[in-house]
Amino acid sequence: MSIENLSNRGPAVTIRQVKAARALLGWSQGDLAAHSTVSEPTIARLEADEGLLGGRPDTAAKIVHALTNAGIEFISENGGGLGVRIMRPADGK
Repeated sequence: MSIENLSNRGPAVTIRQVKAARALLGWSQGDLAAHSTVSEPTIARLEADEGLLGGRPDTAAKIVHALTNAGIEFISENGGGLGVRIMRPADGK
C-alpha cells in the first residue's frame, strides 16, 4: 500500500489543528521538526498556509504521526467542529 493510500484513510487534518496540537504539547516548530524528521523550514511553510495540511503526502503523514505518537488525537468534524486533544494515557493517569 502506498503512503498516498495511507494518508487518505483517516480524517483530513488542518493547519489549525497542527498548530493547536503543537500548542497543547508546548512544542515549537523546531520540536515538531525534530520529532517528525521534517525540516523546520518546511513546517513553517506549511503552517503559513490555511486549510488542510498540504505538502507531499509522506511529509503530512510524518507530521501527523509525530503528533499522534506524542498523545494528540485529531477530532474530525462531527457537528461540534474540528479539534485536537491530548489522549489520556493507557494507564488512566
